[in-house]
Amino acid sequence: MKRNGFKGNIDALSIISYITIALLIIPILFILYFGFVVYRDALGFSSTVFKSIELTVISSSISAFIVFVVFTPLAFNLARKQNNLMETASDIPASIPHPIVGIAFLIIASPITPFGRFLSSIGINFFDSLQGLIVALSFISAPVYIRSAQSVFSSMNRYHEMLGYSLGSSRLRVLYSVVVPATIRDLASATLTAMSRAMSEFGSIAILAYYILAGPFKGVEPASVLIYQYYGYYGPDVAVTAAALMIIVSMAILGITRLLKSGIIGRRQ
Repeated sequence: MKRNGFKGNIDALSIISYITIALLIIPILFILYFGFVVYRDALGFSSTVFKSIELTVISSSISAFIVFVVFTPLAFNLARKQNNLMETASDIPASIPHPIVGIAFLIIASPITPFGRFLSSIGINFFDSLQGLIVALSFISAPVYIRSAQSVFSSMNRYHEMLGYSLGSSRLRVLYSVVVPATIRDLASATLTAMSRAMSEFGSIAILAYYILAGPFKGVEPASVLIYQYYGYYGPDVAVTAAALMIIVSMAILGITRLLKSGIIGRRQ
């Protein structure tokens, strides 16, 4: 009996896959259509919206870079040494309701804690500030980066890594002199994935950084908060237009991430 190969065949599993992909894409297409064609509200294209998107992109970029710097050693360690306790702990930010994260950082940075009093003494405030926004985004996007980077480290060719150990280098030195340079394109993709997650955050920043009160973004809300606010004030017209703009920006980041993963960007000549 001749067996058909998987490639090029349309079977029941493929049909189910196409249907489920459509379930994910159709709501986004509706937002884009209604935002840019049906509603297309001028307020949705205002400078307030663009400033809000700028704040979201910049704060998410900074948080993604912080996550890359801080959590790359943890991801590498988890990839080389199985530790169920550490893996569970690294997943906690993704497994709790995110308003709880905002409340937690409010308490940590408040004058009722020694850490909060220390932060206040050096002029750092998490509430309705750019610092608080970045801290919250870093916290909630860290698990996404850790898991992605862990997968990168687990699947890499370890020849040069083992050679570094044989020459007497420490694990930390091998990580930054051998492993990170060898996987930098994949790690950049993981970092952009974490950035995308940060851009979509609402729960924690609605508590901690609903409105930026100082600095270059004084008076600006993060995009997710502004869209929620517009929906409450003006109904779906303005909110959907602003949401469509935010989707375009998010899709651009996602596109760059896919290009990095495919090797089209960052490929060595």
